This record gives sequence, structure tokens and C-alpha cells, in this order.
Amino acid sequence: MILSVVATPIGNLKDISLRAKEVLEHATLIIAEDTRTTGQLLKLLGVGGEHHFISFHAQTSPEALKKALASCQSHDHIVLVTDAGTPGISDPGCVFVDAFRKSYPEASVVPIPGASAVIAALSVSGFPASHFEFLGFVPHKKGKQTLFKTIAETEHTLACYESPHRIVKTLTDLGAMIGSRPVFIAREITKAFEEYRFGTAQEHAQYYTDHSDKCRGEFVVIIAPTGYRI
Repeated sequence: MILSVVATPIGNLKDISLRAKEVLEHATLIIAEDTRTTGQLLKLLGVGGEHHFISFHAQTSPEALKKALASCQSHDHIVLVTDAGTPGISDPGCVFVDAFRKSYPEASVVPIPGASAVIAALSVSGFPASHFEFLGFVPHKKGKQTLFKTIAETEHTLACYESPHRIVKTLTDLGAMIGSRPVFIAREITKAFEEYRFGTAQEHAQYYTDHSDKCRGEFVVIIAPTGYRI
């Protein structure tokens, strides 16, 4: 039995790898964050084959997880995908992988590498990335100020995700903690209206306040190491 953890495009469908398409075509069971989204993706990619879908997401109950794991027993090749990007990176894919390994210790679990928003953003930021820390999504309320305090006290490059309806508030609060430390913003990566910006957190907050039409899509926020200058 094989579980392939497959990265899918985060925007541009051409970013799918030949290997990922091949694995998706031959797998008989696909564990997907949203089965409708994945079904549409396979259609757009022209991926054929007979697939059985099971949904697994952040709200999946322990009982539903057990049923999903039990269903794996009748399949030789299983695929795990998220809606976009690499499973397990700021989504519950890691929970499924961990449970699968414990349920089927003799099975192989292999990655099919591909798109990841945080890695894509880091690659074009120009900030040192030999040592960086990924913080996932910024907490809504509890722990937010503690996180920003930690960021202010951390010397190396940091990265996090933020949603469009909270980006201005987050950048404003972050700016109050890190001052003029450079920040790189990546938005709508690989899509038609992708945007990349350098500046301070305060400058970004003002920009997105003045251009509310730009507050769309997922944001990747990269904070430069202390002492870095644009």
C-alpha cells in the first residue's frame, strides 16, 4: 500500500508536475480537503481514471477519520491532496498522514513535491532563507500579540499567512512591534493579478487601506531578518 502526498497548483494549472498527474491518474482513492474542488481540478487538468473520493478537512470528526482510514484498506494506491498547494502546510493533512502511518505501519508514504505558497514567496523575496521560520496563519485573537512580540525579538527571516479581511489590521499591529524592519508581501501567487511588494509593515497597511480592491486572495507575509536593508 502506498500513500502519495501530492502537491497541487496554487493558481496556475501549468504548475502541476508530470509525476503528480501520473500519480493522480493511477490512484484509486483520493483523500481531499474538498472533493468538489479536487474533482473540478482533475477535470481541468485532464486527469482520467476511476477515483473514489473521501473528504478530510479541519472539521472532520475522529469517527469520520477512522472510517476514512478503514476505507484505505481496500486500496493499493491512495492520494492525499489539499485544495491548493502542499498537504500538511497550514492544513490538517499532517493529521491524516500521522493517523495513516499508525494504522498502516508497513505502508509507504511518499511526497510528490510541487507548489507551496510560502516557499514560492521566499524564493522571490530576496531575504536570507538558509534559516527561516514559518508561523502558519496569524492567530485571530488569542496569542496574536504574543506572536508579534516573538517576531520582534526574532533575528532570522519569518513567514506567515494572512487572509484578505484581516491583512490591514495585522500589518498595522505588526508594524507597531517591528517598526521599520522590511516586510515582503506576496499575493495571488501564480495567478493573473499576482502582486509582490516591499516596504515596512506600516507602509503596506496604508497601501491596502488606500487600495481595498487589492485585498483579495491569500497573503504571504515575509519579515526580513533584523539588520536587513532593502
